[in-house]
Amino acid sequence: MKRLLASLRRQETGFSYLMVMIAITLMGLAMTVAARQWKTMVQRELETDLLAKGIEIQTALALYSASTKAGRVLPGEVYPQTLAELTRPPKPFLRKVYLDPVGRGEWELLRAPAGGIMGVRSKSRQKPIKQGNFPLAVRHFEGKQTHYDWVFQYPNPSMVAVAGPVARPSTAPAQPAIREQPIVPEEPSSPDESRIQEEVDVQATQ
Repeated sequence: MKRLLASLRRQETGFSYLMVMIAITLMGLAMTVAARQWKTMVQRELETDLLAKGIEIQTALALYSASTKAGRVLPGEVYPQTLAELTRPPKPFLRKVYLDPVGRGEWELLRAPAGGIMGVRSKSRQKPIKQGNFPLAVRHFEGKQTHYDWVFQYPNPSMVAVAGPVARPSTAPAQPAIREQPIVPEEPSSPDESRIQEEVDVQATQ
């Protein structure tokens, strides 16, 4: 009897140990899934913030260029030397100089060939979760492999696609000139012809 009780206790202990191990494993899996979901949610929020701030900077660059080159004779865009120039009164185009939300630091600046900042990009090489359905201003981001490929600049492919090719005024083909026929004056009728015509008219009325 004692041996039977001891055997049952050992079986119960082994079963309890097995249940504890299963419970720990399930808890670990649940925590792993929750951590992945949390990471995905955080990354989505950071990407949304990155798009919002990047588009705001891109728009500020466009407004700065349009305002600065007004009345200039030389063609081409005009860009600021620093992002801080976009925030200066009396006409600030940007509320503040934002940091890179994903890279957690300074933006990588894109310099124009003629000088100045024409765009910014994140320094993050992480693959973005968002792959489509981008705002119209950055529609060309679709299918990009890293956040580093999201370049916020002015001008950019999306803006060119929206504007479309420059329409050229259509000219109607020249119509051939119509030659006017000379007007030949009628010769005055002779007295005999007039008399005959009067007789014909009188007979017609009878």
